[in-house]
Amino acid sequence: MFAKVKSSTFIDSLVVELGSSTEHSLTAILRDDSGAICSKYETKIFRGQPNVTWEGLNHLPYGVYTLELRQGEQQVRLRMVKRV
Repeated sequence: MFAKVKSSTFIDSLVVELGSSTEHSLTAILRDDSGAICSKYETKIFRGQPNVTWEGLNHLPYGVYTLELRQGEQQVRLRMVKRV
């Protein structure tokens, strides 16, 4: 797996742990239960970077989300919960 999330719950930020040591770009999308995109984050990853922090998620309502992580052709989907 090229990346994983440190915790499946979040309040205002997510930490994505990177499994690849090569330079690439990472796209993260948070979708609500209906599949609508609630927030999107894109960044370039540099060699040796251990993780990425996605901040600014405080505006999202509490509930269950699907996080999609994409790196090129690879994609991972994870269930996330925004809590108090």
